[in-house]
Amino acid sequence: ELNGQTTALNLGLGGMVSQKKDCIGQTLSKRPEMNRDDAIRLVGFRPVDRSKKLIAGSHFITKGDEAIMDNDQGWMSSVAYSPSLGHSIGLGFIKRGHERMGEIVRAMSPVHDTEMEVEIVSAHFIDPEGDRLRG
Repeated sequence: ELNGQTTALNLGLGGMVSQKKDCIGQTLSKRPEMNRDDAIRLVGFRPVDRSKKLIAGSHFITKGDEAIMDNDQGWMSSVAYSPSLGHSIGLGFIKRGHERMGEIVRAMSPVHDTEMEVEIVSAHFIDPEGDRLRG
């Protein structure tokens, strides 16, 4: 997910970038455009209809908005089937993703001529609070 277009902040790792000494990514992370309130954030996605398979490369459109580039909210960067959860899961970038947990958006893939509703969830699909880890 780190491809030169994203910073540690976009990935939810902003607190790990040293402010005291030079490090990889520090210069990029200080650019104002990369620190906007509506910047993309890495989050998880799951299909509302659990029987549907997510498609990498799908773009997110807010429910009720027209499917045009001006309304594009982000994209699905990777997908997989989770045997533990029994359905498809995905990682992707969406504007203000960290503030939108639980929101339902449309995932559209014009290449595959598909559209489905997906829920924005934590990128930690299993035990996001760490309850199982701490017993």
